[in-house]
Amino acid sequence: MVQSAVRTLFASHETEPVKFFNALNHMVYHNVARMNANKNLTLVLLEYQNGQLCLSGQHEEIIVVREGEVELIDTLDLGFMIGFIDDIADFVSDTKVQLNPGDVVVLYTDGITEAENIERELYGLERLCEVVKQNWQRTAQEILQSVIEDVKQYIGKQKIFDDITLLVLKKQ
Repeated sequence: MVQSAVRTLFASHETEPVKFFNALNHMVYHNVARMNANKNLTLVLLEYQNGQLCLSGQHEEIIVVREGEVELIDTLDLGFMIGFIDDIADFVSDTKVQLNPGDVVVLYTDGITEAENIERELYGLERLCEVVKQNWQRTAQEILQSVIEDVKQYIGKQKIFDDITLLVLKKQ
């Protein structure tokens, strides 16, 4: 449902963050209410032009690595949960991140940070940042593979309870 709505908004060239998120939220909110379900989601909208990444919407913290140093970008004030209330226009904002050659940006779902090992300990944001920091000079694909391999090693034979999504961007 959300994927169809997002594709429709993009097809109609609606990328202005407030309009985009409010239209998406309105559709999700009313469909969830109609289905008598208790569902919501977080979502971030990325726009990249001329070395600048524009972020809108609420999601997990975004990891930026510059010259091996980790910077976390909090998205709490950039949006609101989709489908939780009827109108979120007043909550949508954006921030811009200037990227230099070699900078790495990592977006992830809580399925990674909340993955549990056999002792029921969470993988955590700190460990994710450390793996990215150790591999920042590699290609985006190699960084992604390093994180996935580390998560798999950490959880061992434990069942995965949540979706795991990971996006790694690297400025050329």
